[in-house]
Amino acid sequence: MRCPYCENDDTKVIDSRHTEEGHAIRRRRECEKCGKRFTTYEKVEEILLVVIKKDGSRQAFDKNKILSGIVKACEKRPVSYADMERVADEIERGLNNMMEKEIQSSFIGELVMDKLKDLDEVAYVRFASVYRQFTDVSTFISEIEKMLGDRKSTRLNSRQMRRSKA
Repeated sequence: MRCPYCENDDTKVIDSRHTEEGHAIRRRRECEKCGKRFTTYEKVEEILLVVIKKDGSRQAFDKNKILSGIVKACEKRPVSYADMERVADEIERGLNNMMEKEIQSSFIGELVMDKLKDLDEVAYVRFASVYRQFTDVSTFISEIEKMLGDRKSTRLNSRQMRRSKA
């Protein structure tokens, strides 16, 4: 690693630690020539994801855009920032695991809504209202009724499974 101060190629590692939940290594280095210390980070090079927007344009994937949308949806809700970051990280990791280079923005939006439904139902409805461009109150009501129906069927399935085990 080249020293950022004197451009010398001879540096030594003084200390190494895992960071970012083990996804990177932080290294403290010292230059053999000038003696100054600096920090480097080593992480796996990820595939550059390209998002295909509704209008057909393409742009680089940015996890911060997902996080921003989640933060707006969760505003004034009892959801910790750590949970919001965890959801954004899970979505990014899932997209990377797909090994696709191009992903439709609609697919990403659906992933966000699925995660928000489990995290906070009010945040889910807020996000869905913007994402799906709700135009009137009846659209809100039908989305909430659908969500309540899903919840009811989940409870019924749980009861049936418990009865069959008994």
